[in-house]
Amino acid sequence: MRLRVYSHDTGGRMRALQITNRQVTRESLLTMAEMVPGAWVGIRIAGLLLILSGWHSTRVAELFGLSQWSVVKWIRHANKEGTAMVEDQARPGRPSRLSVVCKRDLEKALQMPPKELGIQRVRWDGVVVVEYLKRFHDVSIRVRRAQLLLHEMGYALKQPIYRYVQASHKGVKKYRAELKKTPDPSQRGA
Repeated sequence: MRLRVYSHDTGGRMRALQITNRQVTRESLLTMAEMVPGAWVGIRIAGLLLILSGWHSTRVAELFGLSQWSVVKWIRHANKEGTAMVEDQARPGRPSRLSVVCKRDLEKALQMPPKELGIQRVRWDGVVVVEYLKRFHDVSIRVRRAQLLLHEMGYALKQPIYRYVQASHKGVKKYRAELKKTPDPSQRGA
């Protein structure tokens, strides 16, 4: 049984309501679920409700952009633990030093060159991220963790740009005179 919501159009006919805003997509909503604390609890509840109403695990997985195995694990945990499985479980490991607000600020900062933030570098890399976090958020992380964080946010590290300074002949004679203790060979015979 499908539930449809209808709206009256100007001709008095009923038509199904649709979302017309282009910003509201399945991908954007799932991304938002990653950022909002507790949103995955609601998604698990919705997934289990769909399964109870007769949906197959593959359709639920496709709807939420998950693997079928994830939904199968939801079902197995629900059968074993009941409704307690819906709540997020404490995960092992050290909690992140970066808050959601800190990550959001970093994401905004990565859109600008580091020089606009007062960091004298041309490109973002692990060292610059460490300096940014220390300066603006008083968070200390190591360079390798900053590189992994950049990768998690979808950025790729590029090879550094090397610029070699070209030598000029200006001041060479004066430099040689100050540096060398022995006289210039052209002046020996004079």
